[in-house]
Amino acid sequence: MKTVAFFNNKGGVGKTSLVYHLAWMYADLGLNVVAADLDPQANLTGMFLDEGRVETLWAEKGERKTVYGSLTPLLEGTGDIAPPSVFRRGRGKDADDIAPPDVLEAAPGVSLLVGDLALSSAEEELSAQWPQCLDRKPRAFRVLSALWRILDAAAERCAAPLVLVDVGPNLGALNRAALVAADYVVVPLAPDLYSLQGLKNLGPTLSRWRSEWRDRRERNPVADLRVSKGTMEPIGYVVLQHAERLDRPVQAYARWMDRIPGVYRRAIAGETAPDGAAMGEDGNCLATLKHFRSLMPLAQDARKPMFFLKAGDGARGGHMKNVKKCYDDFAQLARIIAERCGVALP
Repeated sequence: MKTVAFFNNKGGVGKTSLVYHLAWMYADLGLNVVAADLDPQANLTGMFLDEGRVETLWAEKGERKTVYGSLTPLLEGTGDIAPPSVFRRGRGKDADDIAPPDVLEAAPGVSLLVGDLALSSAEEELSAQWPQCLDRKPRAFRVLSALWRILDAAAERCAAPLVLVDVGPNLGALNRAALVAADYVVVPLAPDLYSLQGLKNLGPTLSRWRSEWRDRRERNPVADLRVSKGTMEPIGYVVLQHAERLDRPVQAYARWMDRIPGVYRRAIAGETAPDGAAMGEDGNCLATLKHFRSLMPLAQDARKPMFFLKAGDGARGGHMKNVKKCYDDFAQLARIIAERCGVALP
């Protein structure tokens, strides 16, 4: 199982939409995949499931069939993590249709680990247990490894070699635990000042978390407790372009796009190379994705990825050209990420 976290401490960069579309694309390419919603805002869950279904999963009484529900016994001190509920095509105790039939028929291999607003309440415990690992406290390691063990159990249950993890835009204890569960990190960006500043904050933080977890995991006193390696290896960035003019970014954003390669190399990759490399020639750039403004509202109404839209969903005329372009772009990105993670596509 390989886990890939999509993370930037600057919000509004298309992170959740990126995870959602890549999950369906991997399924369409024949790979079983788990989309894990570890952002307490639960926007990824909202893209998969309608509000009525989500409301039943967040029931105030009884078992919450969410990632928080799996954490509850550990947080309340009544046991270890509970087996995760994973939602996918089909009916059953822990299964449910997560998209319209035509999408499921096209890509049946997607599974969802449901997010939960209550997950934010775990922040304090995750923060408190971080220093306790240095004293070899067993509970500290159970708590800090919990998210990774939930992802691992979900992947095993679904026979999924790849887990895509959506996390919130902050540098708090919850995201630290989520990143500890990640083998790889993809950084979504927008061409603006705030994304560049987010990169500058993110790089040193990832480096520190990686080093601190390496020190801690070696102190694990529980012989039969599996914990993550927490490599958090950055494999590149994805830029969501703003409006285009003659196939080139508008001038207001071009200067920010020109600066992204150099800032990424210095802040994330730890390289000292000067600015100057064009984004199209930058090996750290996984993709620059068109905004597809006209397709997103149709996709939201149809509750399906943009590249699965059909005429019956309102995608007519020029829309269909964009649908194909969207499919080709995400297919290429999915293949690049899989290759860099060492995951073989069928």
